[in-house]
Amino acid sequence: MSILKVNTIQDKGGNAIISSDGSGTLTLGNDALKNTPAFKYVKTSRQTVSDNTYTKVTFDTEILDTDSAVSSSTFTVPTGKGGQYFIGANLYTVASGVTRYIYGNLYITVNGTFRSQRNADFRNSYNTYTHNLLVSDVLDLSAGDTIEIQGRINDSTSSPHFDGDTTNYQTYFYGFRLIGA
Repeated sequence: MSILKVNTIQDKGGNAIISSDGSGTLTLGNDALKNTPAFKYVKTSRQTVSDNTYTKVTFDTEILDTDSAVSSSTFTVPTGKGGQYFIGANLYTVASGVTRYIYGNLYITVNGTFRSQRNADFRNSYNTYTHNLLVSDVLDLSAGDTIEIQGRINDSTSSPHFDGDTTNYQTYFYGFRLIGA
């Protein structure tokens, strides 16, 4: 068995690709070896929306944003960071009333165009019930592309809304660049 011991692995230009501090802690020096940019934003307050109308879902609390690439609930692919991305979102809503029927949609949009969707019909005979819509996809994105989440709730018997929560973070938007893709 052979053992190779080095502190730094460099590319042809002398740039550190991987370095070690000697105690087993590795530092990746090349963005191509990292799943960044990476982000997660959550909704912590209720967003009232018009019935049966596509509406941008707003996210008010940052959990993670490695490249400061999310602004006003829109993720913009940073310069030099194009590639394959895993993007996802969950939308949570609560409805009240007896024998209710709700139809919902959740979309990932790329540059304002619907790309990925999740649709659901909800029927229930309880007085209060909750609904979750989850959508995710792997998208080929270029620098400057924008990603937003759009939702639509058809619930004409009450005031439709997207729910937020300060504890469980049930409505959220997340993504990261895939390495090796």
